[in-house]
Amino acid sequence: MNPPIVLTPLAMAPLNTRIAFLLELARRLHQYGTAAPRLEGAIGGAAQRLGLVADVWSSPTAIIISFTDLTQGEDEVAQVTQVMRLAPGDVNLARLSDADAIADKVIAGDIDLREGFRQLRELGRPDTRRAQAGVIASYGLAAASVVALLLHSSWADLVTAALIGLIIGTITVLSATRPRLAVASEAISALVATTIAIVVSQFVVPLAIKSVILAGLIVLMPGMALTTAVREISSQHLVAGVARMGGAIATLIKLTFGTVAATTLCTAFGVEGRDYALPPLPSWTDYPALIVGAFAFAISFRAARRDWLVVMAAVVVGYLSTRWGGALAGKLPAAPFGVFLGGLMLSSLANLYARFVHRPGAIIREPGIILLVPGSTGFRSVSYLLERDTTLGMDSTLLLVTLLIALVAGLLFGDLLIAPRRSL
Repeated sequence: MNPPIVLTPLAMAPLNTRIAFLLELARRLHQYGTAAPRLEGAIGGAAQRLGLVADVWSSPTAIIISFTDLTQGEDEVAQVTQVMRLAPGDVNLARLSDADAIADKVIAGDIDLREGFRQLRELGRPDTRRAQAGVIASYGLAAASVVALLLHSSWADLVTAALIGLIIGTITVLSATRPRLAVASEAISALVATTIAIVVSQFVVPLAIKSVILAGLIVLMPGMALTTAVREISSQHLVAGVARMGGAIATLIKLTFGTVAATTLCTAFGVEGRDYALPPLPSWTDYPALIVGAFAFAISFRAARRDWLVVMAAVVVGYLSTRWGGALAGKLPAAPFGVFLGGLMLSSLANLYARFVHRPGAIIREPGIILLVPGSTGFRSVSYLLERDTTLGMDSTLLLVTLLIALVAGLLFGDLLIAPRRSL
């Protein structure tokens, strides 16, 4: 015989109330960038505490959940199946943390289900103008820090990339409330970035044009999506992983098309720019650039103010562990080993943080790997292929695959080293 089912007081609440809360929780977790395995685990665990069995299927654009009420016995079939069509989510660490805290309060009995549902609904409020201005500024700071930290270009490149980042941040914020603009925002951003870089290089000061374009577009690179897709595929969430991979490739194609279109238009008007490398920034700028970049990513990931230092520390740890791993690699390929070590460190630290602080490990994991993800490599590979330089295109593609494997392996080994206690 099966053991008796132990039901909590929450399980005695009306079925529709419990289901409504779980559906709203799933919607918010999806909206704030939770990957399929973690979302399914979080909703399944919360459902058990509410006296339900939830069979969850999550993809980047939809969630399907079947609910079985345990009060009717374990052998009952699902009473309710809900289908939600959703837009792909974007990481918002503050609201993800708030949604997690609301779920914990409901399960602990600190607030009832209806109040929890109301608080989850309130998380869907639009961003304030101050928050939007912060996101725009973070795009400019991120672009400038990439020029100094990763590309080691000149002061002129840094200023131009920062200007491009501000403009692209404005386009991104505007597209959040304009669906027709959102569809083409990546292509428009790439077109604007390339045009500005070429015009400035032609009429103002010579630039390392490709480096400036890459830095300006760095926040739009789908490296995070590619990494999440490979993780989902490796955990047998095949539909979600393949769909997310397709979305990332589509973003790369849009960015590349915008760049190629802008270059062609400028050439048609006789503006070709002077691709020239000015003296690079001094080496002492690396660490100030790292701090500025970490602060920019804390804002662009929409972390709460109380988490800014944690997020910034995660970005710094990810970057330094990658450099340290590359220095230790010796005869091994330095970049893949460094990325593997960075992923291992960040995954372990995220699980420790979630275990002892009782907050989502995503606060460390997501921003920490931002400088490790190979989005720029994917952009280069597609660009080379469109330029019919198949040799460089295939080399870049192989490097992309190698870096993705190294990063995902590091994240998975980190989960094995320190087992996660929380789904998020």
